[in-house]
Parts: sequence; structure tokens; C-alpha cells
Amino acid sequence: MTNAPAARTLPTPDALRPWITGVDTGIDTGTGIATSGGEVPEPFTHVPDATTKLVLRIEEGGRRDTLVVGPRTRATYHASKRLASCVRVELGPGTARPLLGVAAGDLVGRVVRLGDLPGTPARQLARELRWLEGEDAVTHLAEVLPERLSGASGRSRRELLRAAVEELSTDSGRVPSRVRDLARRLSVSERQLRSLFADGVGVSPKHFARIGRVRHLLTHGATTSWAELAVSAGYYDQSHMTSDFRTLMGVPPTSFFTGHLPDARPCQALSRL
Repeated sequence: MTNAPAARTLPTPDALRPWITGVDTGIDTGTGIATSGGEVPEPFTHVPDATTKLVLRIEEGGRRDTLVVGPRTRATYHASKRLASCVRVELGPGTARPLLGVAAGDLVGRVVRLGDLPGTPARQLARELRWLEGEDAVTHLAEVLPERLSGASGRSRRELLRAAVEELSTDSGRVPSRVRDLARRLSVSERQLRSLFADGVGVSPKHFARIGRVRHLLTHGATTSWAELAVSAGYYDQSHMTSDFRTLMGVPPTSFFTGHLPDARPCQALSRL
């Protein structure tokens, strides 16, 4: 284990709540993902994640980067010790295009410097954030983003998308909705729902729900029986749960929680669009 400061959740300013779903600080393990505790495990795991993030990172030597980290559809395992302090800003569903100028679907599996994105707004934001730290960066975002994004088109689509995300989430403590039932309740076709997710989240509604269920297992797997978890996460049965977990995490649940992980590999290199 490598000792590191524990991650800390920062309050999200009210002005950012229409666009940002969370802010935290911690240690970046090479590709813009803050660890959740005071130690970095060896190897460390980047778990599946259906969100897009802005990550401001500062390495020990003082080098700074502002990165965009896209959705991650499957887990990866790494052994790099290249650590940096970071502030991570999680973008809400439908925020990527108006803020960054690209669809969330274009960012899947990518780690890109904010200033390398093609639009002028992204490059301007990269310049503004470059020398800011921690809460100063969040304060700046709260000052500039509401005005810059207030005229963004597609508000009704974003509201529809966020309602769908909430219904497919396990965070509410209820079993996530089925995609077909959700489309019916929202009065859209499944095709329209898939299009909304591709642009605003980056993954399909079905895969979004799969990621949410697996993350639910990762959160509760050490303290809850597999049978209870299968029911609470909305799986058909325990066999379905094990199969889904293996597909997204690379190993079955028992292997993961006993430390029998896939071979570690170098951290992901920066991408270009």
C-alpha cells in the first residue's frame, strides 16, 4: 500500500447543481480518478464509471494538468506509482456537450487534456483553471459556468435524461427500472432513450444500469450476502449477478473481494479526439 491523503467531498455550490453532480479531492492514480481512502492499493482498480469528469491534478514536482476523463465501461487494474493530488468535478448527465463541445459518447474510455478539445469554450476553461487549486477552482466554476451554459439548447432533453438516469440508478435504494418500462413511463421510444444516453451519458441505458448494479456490489459486497445483493441490485438471480460482475470487472465477485485480481498494466495514456 502507498499512503495517501483520504478523498474528501467538497460541497457543490448551488449555482453548479444543474450541471455538476459532485466534487471531491484526493489522490489521482495516473488517469484522473481519485482514490476513496487514505491508501492506494497495489494494484489499484479503476472501476466501471458511467460519468464524465473534469480533473485538475498537480504532481509532486508541480506539473499541472486539467483533464477530461470519459465514461469507463469496464474495470482496469494498474500498478503505476505516478500519484498526484487532484480535484475531481463530476459532470451531470447532458453536461458534456454544452460545456466541452463534444458528446459524452465521444469520450468513452478516453483521458483527454481539456485544452486539446476542439471547441473554444473548452480551451478557454482550460486556461482559466490551469493555476487554480482546490476550492478556488470550484468557486471559479460556480462564477462562470451558469452564465456560459444558461443559453445552452436542449434543456428538456437534459431534464428527460436526468429523470431516466435517476430511474436506472441503484443509489436511491430501490431496484432500478427496466429500460423498456422506463421508456414507456417517459413517453419515448427505446431508440430515443438510447440516443439520449449516447449523447448525454456516453453509454446505453442498459449498460448504464449494469455499471450501477456492479458499483452497488462493490459498495456493499463486503458486508452483505450475495443473495441479498442480487435482489437489491435488481438481478434475476445470483448467477446473473456473478456473470455481470465478471464481464465488467474481469473476475467473479468472490475473486475480487479476496484479492485475486487480473494482472496489472501500465496506466492509460492520454488520448486525442
